Amino acid sequence: MRPTVLEEFVGQSHLIGPGKLLRRLVEAGAVSSLILWGPPGTGKTTLARLLVDSAKAEFIGFSAVLSGVKEVRDVVAAARENQKYARRHTVLFIDEIHRFNKAQQDAFLPHVENGLITLMGATTENPSFEVIPALLSRMRVLVLHPLQPRDLQILVRRALDDEKRGLGASRVELTPEALQFLLDSADGDARSLLNGLELAVTITPPHGGRRLVGLAEVEEATQRKSLRYDKSGEEHYNLISALHKSLRDSDPDGVLYWLARMLEAGEDPIYLLRRMIRFASEDVGTADPLGLLLTVSALESYRLLGSPEGDLALAQAAVFLATAEKSNAVYKAFTQARADAREKGSLPVPSHLRNAPTRLMKDLGYGRGYQYAHDHENAIVYQEHLPAALAGRRYYEPTGRGRERMIAERLAAWRRFIEEERRRKSAGAQPTGRHPGADPDGEPER
Repeated sequence: MRPTVLEEFVGQSHLIGPGKLLRRLVEAGAVSSLILWGPPGTGKTTLARLLVDSAKAEFIGFSAVLSGVKEVRDVVAAARENQKYARRHTVLFIDEIHRFNKAQQDAFLPHVENGLITLMGATTENPSFEVIPALLSRMRVLVLHPLQPRDLQILVRRALDDEKRGLGASRVELTPEALQFLLDSADGDARSLLNGLELAVTITPPHGGRRLVGLAEVEEATQRKSLRYDKSGEEHYNLISALHKSLRDSDPDGVLYWLARMLEAGEDPIYLLRRMIRFASEDVGTADPLGLLLTVSALESYRLLGSPEGDLALAQAAVFLATAEKSNAVYKAFTQARADAREKGSLPVPSHLRNAPTRLMKDLGYGRGYQYAHDHENAIVYQEHLPAALAGRRYYEPTGRGRERMIAERLAAWRRFIEEERRRKSAGAQPTGRHPGADPDGEPER
């Protein structure tokens, strides 16, 4: 079912949509050195082949794992032959280019630089860590995204209808429950989707000249069981709501149960970690900043280990968040600030806060009167940081819980000082020179 023309390709509209880079290359019959970076089954190899076919170039596959510098020389020699006799350009395609060792990269570099070879690579890993800078600078990195459920549904329909390349000759019917489970278990991977569909059809005996593939057959084919759960339906939202509320209510037992329930149902652990990262900012916040750090670390741990070993990192992060001090002060403050930003429009930046890189801007008063905080005791100064229409507005009001208790005390002292300085300035008096945390004699409070 691999697409043979760009019109058959599904997904990645940010790259192949009207006017986008890859579509323009295909329409122009041109090729360029590219690295296609994205999850498995998102069309990296297919896009490379479509580009090469449109340019009528020679496509050579190269194994970064099985080949060495000798094979590099053979590829270069073949490219010269193509250029000299067949008048065809050579495109070298390297799957999993992150496994490309430094010796191989160094050997190809001059031939990519002089245009003898156009290099294309596909990878599921960040190429900036494995591809040498000299080669990376000569290639454009394009990011592919997991396929959306609507994209996967199109692929299923095509496979079931196509009698030559697909399963159309088997006259397959797929129940709605089986289709939904197949889409969920594929997790954006077209290859996984089609493999699961093919196996499910294979193990379903024909009846009356047709094959009715149900949930049981898809579960057997994917080797996953469907708990009462639908990633895009009511039960999904019921379970994630139960997990979120258990976290907010500081119940680690409820948290562990709902987390385990969703994982066993086949939920994507990355989705759960994204929700917990959001929770760490929204409901824990600055009451315990370690919540965000630990949850992001859990995400990296899971990416390194995968399931089942990495599942424990999710459980650790979830229990930490459940038992942490809670505060939504930052969430409320930012919500109010965004509302003001939307409602008040483009309020002008106060002159003393503006950047003044040119003489003209300085002459216009940009930056005039700005006080550099580090030139003052305790790095605290009285100057307005909001537009005039919002002067004096307070968004962040820390609670008395966790670390926010200390933040509240510090902020209160700063605000008392700033208010005192504001009054003195309004009265035309000189600043006191004292700052929060200092006694009348200038000694720090203990």
